[in-house]
Amino acid sequence: MKTLPYRAVTSSGAVIDCQFELHPETVSPGDVARLVGAVLDALDVNIEGRPPLSNGDVLQAVAMALALRTEMLAASRAMKDALARDVVERALRSVADAKYTRSGVGHA
Repeated sequence: MKTLPYRAVTSSGAVIDCQFELHPETVSPGDVARLVGAVLDALDVNIEGRPPLSNGDVLQAVAMALALRTEMLAASRAMKDALARDVVERALRSVADAKYTRSGVGHA
């Protein structure tokens, strides 16, 4: 089983370390890591400094983007749906075992 170690640091300084279980047909774990970072950065840019946005709205937007990206695949409906469900379920299982710490952000 291929895995991708990933560290995310939240705006409040929480550090989330996890080992993502990758789909067996993953071609480039490095590209996957780069895209995850780009997606999280884009979300941060669009969330921070604005009126509070609910977590449910953020998750809904991400889910809708996943659905649209899935629809763009040149495959049967069954294959597209199965792939999207598989990668989401792997990701959710992976973060269930994440380790949380605090970053050294702050003033001395």
